[in-house]
Formats: sequence, C-alpha cells, structure tokens
Amino acid sequence: MRIGLVGYGHGGRFFHAPLIATLPGATFVGVVTRSPERREQLANDHPGIQAFDSIGQIVESGVDVLVISTTLKGRPALVLEAIEHGVAVVSDKPFASNAAQADALIIAAERQGVLLSVYQNRRWDSDYLTLRKLIEAGALGSITRFESRVERYSPAAVGNASGGGFLRDLGSHLVDQAIQLFGPVARVFAQLQYSAEHPSVDHGFFVSLTHDSGVISHLWGSALQNSQGPRFRISGTAGCYTVEGLDGQEEALMAGKTPKTEGEHWGAEEHRRWGWFEQGPERERIPTQKGCWNQFYSQLLIAIQGNGPLPVDARDARETTRVLDAARLSAQRQQVVEMASVESYDGKIE
Repeated sequence: MRIGLVGYGHGGRFFHAPLIATLPGATFVGVVTRSPERREQLANDHPGIQAFDSIGQIVESGVDVLVISTTLKGRPALVLEAIEHGVAVVSDKPFASNAAQADALIIAAERQGVLLSVYQNRRWDSDYLTLRKLIEAGALGSITRFESRVERYSPAAVGNASGGGFLRDLGSHLVDQAIQLFGPVARVFAQLQYSAEHPSVDHGFFVSLTHDSGVISHLWGSALQNSQGPRFRISGTAGCYTVEGLDGQEEALMAGKTPKTEGEHWGAEEHRRWGWFEQGPERERIPTQKGCWNQFYSQLLIAIQGNGPLPVDARDARETTRVLDAARLSAQRQQVVEMASVESYDGKIE
C-alpha cells in the first residue's frame, strides 16, 4: 500500500510521517511541500523520501491513499483535489470549517467512489481506551456525567491556532470522544474565551452536551491554563473513574520514538499515571490500556483492501463538526442550542 502525505508542518511531521514510515505493509511514497525549510526537515527525518510540488505530481508517482495535514484554512480544498484524483483520502481533523463543507466533501467522495476518513487519532489514546473498557464492562454502572479536558499553557500556540480557534481544533477530539461513548447530542451550551492580543481566536472553551441517552458531557479546552484539571472524570451509579494528564504518544513521537523503535512498549503508560476508580471509601488504581495511534493506519490499510470498515467514518466527523457549529452559535447567542435546528448546506468549499 503506497501512502503519500500532503503537508509537513507539526501534524504532518510528528503525528503522521513517523507512523506511515514504520507501518508494516505500507510504503511511504513522499510528501507534498514546497517549503525549503520543511523539505530540509523531511530529508533529515526520512532520508530518501521524496518531496513533491503538488498533489498531481505525487499521484502520478503512484499512491493508494493521500493524507492531508495542512492548516484548516486550505485543507478542505486540498481534500477535494485529492478526491478528484480518485485516490482514498485521510484528512487531518477538523476536516471542515463547518457542516456545509463537511457535507460537500462527503458527497464529492461518494460521487467519485473513493474512501474518505478523518484522523481522529485520540480514539486510540490509552486513557480513552481504558475508559471505554470500563463502560462496556459495566464497572461504573449507569453513567450520569462525563468530564473531559485538554488543557495546556502554551501562549505561542494561540496565534497559530488552525482554523481560528481551539474550539474547532481541540474540540474536534473531545466532541468526537463524547459522541463515540454516549451517542447523538440533543442540546449544546458553550462559552468561549478570548484574549486582547488575539480577539478573534478562542483560546479556551467550555461545552456542555446533553446526549439523547441522557448523559451530560462537560468538555473543556485551553491553551492558557496554568493548572490543568483531570483529563477524564466519569461518574456513574457504581463509581467514578478519574485520570490525570495526557496520553503519552504525542510526547513519544515528538521525542523521535515510534511503534517500531518501542515495540511492545509503545503506548504503555507509567503506573503513576494510571487512573483511579472510587466509590465511597473504596479507591483503587486501574491499569491503563496501551495507546495505539498506529492502529488508525493499520485499520485504514484493511479498509482500502476491502476487508473492513474505515477507522473513522467521515460521517462521524461531520456530526462532530455539526456539534461544534452549534457550540459556536451557542456562545454567540449565550443560550442553549437545540441540535435539531442546526442544519446548513450550500454545496460550496471555500
């Protein structure tokens, strides 16, 4: 399976290229980037991997799938261009600025008869996999409230936020996880935070989701939080599960580690970062499942070969985008938004 990458910024360089380059059964064909600096980085990181000027050029060299990892502003147009070349496409998240763009891309892929997936890699976070296992086993009883946070202190990131804000960026992960766990959303309430230096870029958000299932999800994201809250806290009739800190795969990739270099240790969390189960006076450490972002690409290859479903259905990502549309609308109106009222499609990709 021949895989090409479009874009070699932070995401392409650290979250995609190392996984593609070490994926069994795949060939890393090359990267589309015109930046001299990024071409130099590519040559240093992956000697012998070719740099291309355009999507058309890399398609001509022979690829089965293109991974689009550029800033959100131009990403939908590049996804559409790849679709029109007739190859399978993986888009970084968020794959659209709004639900209308998402619909247009899904329709284009269906008309062209190509597979379209979205890189929601945090479905394979260690703590999320552990949480999912606990829920499926009934260990927490009937779930009443789900709390999820990704909070950091990174002022430099605020001005470089892809797509104009962290609600769309970080929120894509948090909303996707909530929907995967508890199903469709009925109502949304949101608040956004801005700074004087970047009045058009939300650096922090709070979103409350009421699911059709009755579960309430509270989601927080921030680039300017000095004291981070728990990554997850989920409350049920039989107990509560809490875990601190972020999954370690991002840090590992940034340090140059890969599933190939780490082998069976890839995605394993040090025991001090394991979560806690609590019920009254009872308190117990819960071993954390191994994270496996590389599983996204393994499942992708199986799907392209026609032997299984895509790792992430683009329609799931479209629903996440629709909820994020409702969240921004809620913040603007300062009121609860009913999801049934959030529908828009103009068929255009801007």
